[in-house]
Amino acid sequence: MAEAIQEKIKQSLYAAEGLYHRLVLLVGETGSGKTTVLREFSGEIGSEVININLLLSAELLGLSEKQRMPHLPELLDKILDKKQVTVVLDNIEILFDQRLKQDPLKLLQLMSRNRSVIVAWNGKIEQGRLTYAETGHPEYRQYDAKELLLVSMDGTATLERCIEK
Repeated sequence: MAEAIQEKIKQSLYAAEGLYHRLVLLVGETGSGKTTVLREFSGEIGSEVININLLLSAELLGLSEKQRMPHLPELLDKILDKKQVTVVLDNIEILFDQRLKQDPLKLLQLMSRNRSVIVAWNGKIEQGRLTYAETGHPEYRQYDAKELLLVSMDGTATLERCIEK
């Protein structure tokens, strides 16, 4: 199954080359194996998995809570600029922290304008909607999945829609 998922990620990256946002989300619930798949995939493409929680929290330490919100996009760019053309991100939970007052998907899309970005997304794809966390959780988010490149841990992907365009 992991090989099939990695193949879907490759196909999605290829489909993303012609898009405004070169973002591929690997979607699955906690414990579904996203990190393992991303580690194997990043090794295959000669990249490394970037732990956003670890690196971004270190960057935010020197800033007051008021300074964090406006500087977050540039801090993320700083973290990613040191990396390869295709970056692989895991542990993105910090982006959903309500005190940062950010839209995590928009941040990821912004980062994917100048590079291909593959991200482990802790959530589900249901009825054309991408969710993060459970309904009622403070970090709960829901997005229309129509224009997104999504690879699910169940082996399905949305790249067919992008190829048809």
